[in-house]
Amino acid sequence: MIEAEFWDYDDCEEMADAVAGDIGFIVDSAIEARGESLLAFPGGSTPGPILAKLAEKKLPWRKVTIIPGDERLVPVDDERSNIRQIAQAMLPTGARVYPIVSAEAEDYVMAGHAADARLKSLKWPPDLVWLGMGTDGHTASLFPGPDLDDAMDAPKAKLAMGIRPDPMPAGAEVDRVSLTRAAILSARTIIVTITGQEKREILERALEDGQSSKLPIARVLAESEFPIDIHWCP
Repeated sequence: MIEAEFWDYDDCEEMADAVAGDIGFIVDSAIEARGESLLAFPGGSTPGPILAKLAEKKLPWRKVTIIPGDERLVPVDDERSNIRQIAQAMLPTGARVYPIVSAEAEDYVMAGHAADARLKSLKWPPDLVWLGMGTDGHTASLFPGPDLDDAMDAPKAKLAMGIRPDPMPAGAEVDRVSLTRAAILSARTIIVTITGQEKREILERALEDGQSSKLPIARVLAESEFPIDIHWCP
């Protein structure tokens, strides 16, 4: 069984306050220790309120670089773009928001190679990889499909790769680029945020099954060398 601790909140505003506070502490600690901080943030609907709370914090944002933990191969002004959501919330703070996908990217395999090269220009590992989870058990863009095993088994030096989900997720039928399992697990801290009873039950089963689970999030977290904090609200 994967070692994890659930932090339960009465509502999503309470969770947003708590998670933003935790991330603020991570940023302060990283800058005190190393003079800068690198963070990987998720896309989707759950991060929005947390990003808003985080952006209100008086932190040394100009020493912070934020990347998406995964990205969809869509134009940067597309509402499905993860970097768009992150930039709207965090650029006003003065933080550096760093895209991992080029606007010209068309072939998802080549986009993955380009993202890997871009990430290698940063000071790895990240201080935080913040993950979400879909109801199919995917995390970042580690979806079932022809590329999943390669992303799971990629060597430590491989930070990102292209992913083609199969089947494509409804409403977001596009190729992706994602951090590999090794890149996620290299982070100094990993947190997971989820909402709703359905996702909680899926994640609890995944944690219990551990390495025997077929769900991508279980396959990632089962390899973690330290306990994972999971933040949940109804």
